Amino acid sequence: MLIHHLHHIMEAGTDEAGRGCLAGPVTAAAVILPEIFDNDILNDSKQLSVKNRDLLRPVLEKEAICFGVCHVAEAEIDEINILNASIAGMHRAIDQLSVTPEYILVDGNRFKPYGKIPHECIVKGDSKYMSIAAASILAKTYRDAYMEKIHEEYPMYNWKKNKGYPTREHREAILQYGTTKYHRKSFRLLPEQLRLEL
Repeated sequence: MLIHHLHHIMEAGTDEAGRGCLAGPVTAAAVILPEIFDNDILNDSKQLSVKNRDLLRPVLEKEAICFGVCHVAEAEIDEINILNASIAGMHRAIDQLSVTPEYILVDGNRFKPYGKIPHECIVKGDSKYMSIAAASILAKTYRDAYMEKIHEEYPMYNWKKNKGYPTREHREAILQYGTTKYHRKSFRLLPEQLRLEL
């Protein structure tokens, strides 16, 4: 059962999607939900079907007090590393909130203070707190839509299916076609054994 609010104050939940991908941005979202928000489908976005995530996105956008979503591009990930890029994305998503939160709930165990607003890092927070679950769904659906769009440009990597994650098919396409402007050059795009096997 997801917890509604920790402190009964203006709380923002924040999360990111795409941290472990070889291509595409890391996408962060921040959401402030009303104190009374109830939705049976809303749970950890990783356990939700694509259909349910897509159903939830417009509900969350309509019913949230406010929300923000930010893509951090590959070049920036390569420059400042994926952890810093994830945190920067969360900060920028919070920047977009039309209401300043009084408390920030962060999925995971790493964050940098956002101004003077207190925050708490919660491992597996998307399965514990409603606002983090909401942020994880927005981050994932916005990122998936982005990957489906850039799939049209480079269909050989099948990003519409693998969303840039390191599947065998994605790695084999990198081996065959090389990399694109959307690939993260600082990531190990090809493990040694794949080079030898093929």
